[in-house]
Amino acid sequence: MKFMKLGSKPDSFQTDGDNIRYVATELATDIVVSIGDIKFYLHKFPLLSKSARLQKLVASANDESNDEINIYDIPGGPATFEICVKFCYGMTVTLNAYNVVAARCAAEYLEMYETVDKGNLIYKIEVFLNSSIFRSWKDSIIVLQTTKSFLPWSEELKVVSRCLDSISYKASVDTSKVDWSYTYNRKKLPSENGNDELWNGVRKQQMVPRDWWVEDLSELQCDLYKRVIVTIKTMGIISADIIGESIKAYTLRRLPGFSKGIIQGSDIIKSRSLVDTITWLLPSEKSCAPCSFLLKLLQASILLECGEMGKRELMRRIGQKLEEATVADLLIRAPAGETTICDIDLVRDLVEEFVTQEQTAQTDSPAESEFQKIRDPGFISDASKVKVAKLVDGYLAEVAKDPNLPLSKFIDLAEMVSSFPRPSHDGLYRAIDMYLKEHSGIIKSERNRICRLMDCKKLSADACMHAVQNERLPLRVVVQVLFFEQMRVTTSSVGGSTPDLSASIRALLPGGSHGSSRSATTNTEEDWDAVPTAEELKALKGELATLRLRDEGEGGVNSNAKDGAKTNAEKVATSRVRGLLMSKKIFSKLWSNRERHNENSSSDTSESPCSTQGSKSTPSRSRRHSLS
Repeated sequence: MKFMKLGSKPDSFQTDGDNIRYVATELATDIVVSIGDIKFYLHKFPLLSKSARLQKLVASANDESNDEINIYDIPGGPATFEICVKFCYGMTVTLNAYNVVAARCAAEYLEMYETVDKGNLIYKIEVFLNSSIFRSWKDSIIVLQTTKSFLPWSEELKVVSRCLDSISYKASVDTSKVDWSYTYNRKKLPSENGNDELWNGVRKQQMVPRDWWVEDLSELQCDLYKRVIVTIKTMGIISADIIGESIKAYTLRRLPGFSKGIIQGSDIIKSRSLVDTITWLLPSEKSCAPCSFLLKLLQASILLECGEMGKRELMRRIGQKLEEATVADLLIRAPAGETTICDIDLVRDLVEEFVTQEQTAQTDSPAESEFQKIRDPGFISDASKVKVAKLVDGYLAEVAKDPNLPLSKFIDLAEMVSSFPRPSHDGLYRAIDMYLKEHSGIIKSERNRICRLMDCKKLSADACMHAVQNERLPLRVVVQVLFFEQMRVTTSSVGGSTPDLSASIRALLPGGSHGSSRSATTNTEEDWDAVPTAEELKALKGELATLRLRDEGEGGVNSNAKDGAKTNAEKVATSRVRGLLMSKKIFSKLWSNRERHNENSSSDTSESPCSTQGSKSTPSRSRRHSLS
């Protein structure tokens, strides 16, 4: 901190009790100045030689035959008046960043101009401000903080604007030119940790981080911080991500509990104003703040009941970069009075904001499509869609544990990303299974409705194994899983040509054997919608295991020996399952879906392509490949 000493005489100011100040001298005092409850017994000559205002007040007092002057509105009160009096007497006065604004405003009030006396107090203070205070980073911040106590004087004297300019300029300067002290607590520098590297025995020069100024500005009050950031943004030198980093650090400093999703403190109005200001200050660039911070800010905005305009702006920003969020970020508690634990409606709105970007981008003319990715920050790439779909699947798996979550809200959110590319539906299957586990009382139609969200063809081998043993899934879904797993295994084994399907399924295909039509006529929709029994699941698991063994080259296992090892209950279950597998009504749908899939296989590489039954191909060594 910089200091300035004015005058050469030692301090001879004396006090008599709590309310009397006087100068220790042999000359009798001839004027009394009252500042509030404090009385100053002084001499006219040194005061009138420096202050034009005191000249006027003394002249007015003489007209009234009164030796006492009352001053009620001097900035800083008795303390700053004492500084001015000491200067008039030539006593030593020490100025620093904490009292220089008070002295400057008091000197202006007393009209201590150069026209009254050369080298007057205002001139000396201005020299000190320009040559010392505004050249110091930390002193400029301290002075800016003190200006609030002396409004509007500090504004009219342009002390505030000069502080803003000084701070903004220093924050924007090239880091190679930063040679002053600053605070940097968030990430200690290597030299501070004792890990400074040496190169050929020479200590490397420590690089100044780009956000070196962030910590110090976090000490400012909200209105002053806002003015500093606005000035920095106006200069246009500092990047949006650094400004965003400053806003993030300031929020964490000024809102205790923010990182935990709670707002501590009793001053709700002050916190609400702070959140609105932070939202308004965010740069327009998409990269200005991480998605997790924006979600926390939105959560705080909801808790504090901030304005709708700020909430909508935050939701728009979050929608632009929703792919960066994590499941934990989205687990925002529902408002008071809601039956659900988490605010799934809010997440739905955020996903809708994400989807809206693509719809907006698609309205542009085809001629601009080549440059869409570069120009339009709202363009959604397939990679972003994959991440958001995975994010929604993970979120649904978490909120599915809520016993009060309506099925309609689960399905509504899942369907919003149903058109997004997904390499796998394992995450969606996990969410569906979790919902069925926690809501075991739902009816058959609801169970079928939620299961229709996933594509059995996109389940991994591990997910298929789990599904075949899952007693919560309808038998229809379990059989579909088994069917598509057989399609995948056999397609892989024959290199993409028509697979060698089992006799039970081959009999259902066009031109196949219909020798089992009797069992097909005995199966009803109730059979398919019912939850399979343990024996049926065991039989289906055996079918799946047989497929796996055959694919691994172990197809020579004696089926009779295997059947002989089964219990009677398993044989009955296997017979019923195979009877269900023969249902032409169900597998005609499966096969028609498969044929439609074959027609579109060239445009969707995430599904397993199969050739149609009408054209039989012979595998070629040169064209053999493996698909998963």
